[in-house]
Amino acid sequence: MKVIAFNGSPRKEWNTATLLKSALEGAASCGSEVELVHLYDLDYKGCTSCFACKLKGGKSYGRCAIQDDLMPFLRKIETADGILLGSPVYLGAATGEMRSFIERLVFPFFTYTDPPMSLFPGKVRLGVIYAFGAPEEMAIQRGWDRSLPETGAFMERTFGPVETLLVYDTLQFDDYSKYVATRFDPVQKAVRRRDVFPQDRRKAFDLGVRLVQKSTK
Repeated sequence: MKVIAFNGSPRKEWNTATLLKSALEGAASCGSEVELVHLYDLDYKGCTSCFACKLKGGKSYGRCAIQDDLMPFLRKIETADGILLGSPVYLGAATGEMRSFIERLVFPFFTYTDPPMSLFPGKVRLGVIYAFGAPEEMAIQRGWDRSLPETGAFMERTFGPVETLLVYDTLQFDDYSKYVATRFDPVQKAVRRRDVFPQDRRKAFDLGVRLVQKSTK
């Protein structure tokens, strides 16, 4: 068993990365080999609309043709049993790095047919974690809780079942007094980090467990 996690945050030790590490711990507890990839360490772009992945008889049909740092990991995914994606929510969406990664991940396997078909060799389970700095009520009011998981529909049709974990009201700074962020209550943020974030980590751990257990059934 192999589970690969992709961190779409520029931070390697903060909310998103911590949640992904907890999910990988869950997968590892079931005997899976795990790997964490930090997307911001890689030099790559999103889809360039070259359409080599759609070219009849082309050598890259059904595969991304762009040769960059992402290519080895796109190949690894084809033999993985589980994939974890994690991103903080910036302006109501995943980070640009994560969005570019998803374009490169999904589009080559997604056919322009009616109905669309998947060229992915087999099935793989996916877990997606989004970390909001905003509280849950704000995210719901603005529809972010609905729009973000919709991306999972494309991944589900291409790869297999997708489970999404939304984590709200995360701590953004160690010391709020250093930043212009009066919209948030630093005391409330600290209390939530102490009391609720450990529960969020446990949910991520359990997600990693389910990813492996359901992949083996």
